[in-house]
Amino acid sequence: MKEEKKQKKNKHWNRVDLVQHVQEEMGKETTKALAESAVGAVLDALKMGIRKASTVQLIGFGTFRVVHRKARMGVNPKTGERLKIKASKSVRFAPGKGLKAGL
Repeated sequence: MKEEKKQKKNKHWNRVDLVQHVQEEMGKETTKALAESAVGAVLDALKMGIRKASTVQLIGFGTFRVVHRKARMGVNPKTGERLKIKASKSVRFAPGKGLKAGL
């Protein structure tokens, strides 16, 4: 019960929080190093999948995909100067039905 209250107070989770949660879910025998390794392996696999296939779909959780942003004109908010923003790639995440239902 105290753990739930503590987690609700945190507005954002980071890697440390994720590792701690994985360690707790895996059981008392699991070391922090093993949990860190598991989280690292999952994140590395996601990165590799996105690089190779441009899309990673985890049914019930969501889909990560590469999007191409066109070059465009922007404005420096401090000076008002117009500047050209180069074309780039970014990753978008679309939550799946299972994730949406759990919110």
